[in-house]
Amino acid sequence: MVKDSKKFESLRDDMVKWQIEARGITDIRVLNAMRKIPRHFFVSEALMDQAYGDFPLPIGEQQTISQPFIVAEMTQALALKKGDRVLEIGTGSGYQAAILAEIVYRVYTVERIFSLYKKCRQLFDSLQYHNIVTRYSDGTNIWPGESPFDAILVTAGAPRIPENLVSQLAVGGRMIIPVGNTHSQELIKLIRDENGIHQSVLGGCRFVKLIGEQGWKE
Repeated sequence: MVKDSKKFESLRDDMVKWQIEARGITDIRVLNAMRKIPRHFFVSEALMDQAYGDFPLPIGEQQTISQPFIVAEMTQALALKKGDRVLEIGTGSGYQAAILAEIVYRVYTVERIFSLYKKCRQLFDSLQYHNIVTRYSDGTNIWPGESPFDAILVTAGAPRIPENLVSQLAVGGRMIIPVGNTHSQELIKLIRDENGIHQSVLGGCRFVKLIGEQGWKE
């Protein structure tokens, strides 16, 4: 593991100040998590110097690590509480799961690409994120025995909202998911209460495709 040097600490502080806080993210838990977590550990060594830039980066397998601001925006929108159990669909680089793990009780994260799943499991262990549970599977399927979840975060664009995910949301639960076509999506927030599901649009975004039984076909 590459050392978390003073250089990277400075880049991380600048990232939070100019990319995150300056754009209106106010949740102190999100800001603190993004100041703490060494984002450069979640990209290849060749891209470490770019890890704190205001853009997504490739992580292999035609996948990306999201722009820092979109990670912060989605995390804040979940309105997380310390005791929450959160389901993440699309582990990817593992960075988003690590952010969540700094804030909530437990994170359950699903990845369908084995090489990414294996790499993230090793990284979580090395960073001592013992509250992250990983699974190698189609994320649009139900996680048996663990639902309902207090929050669900989908980090890939879906053609529609998967019913399997909605069914795993607890009463009082929140879900954030990009929905649209393969080129652009809208970031949708769903809240489940005693009267049903309520939906709102947070803004435009662009993610890789959510591949799965209730997503896009390969």
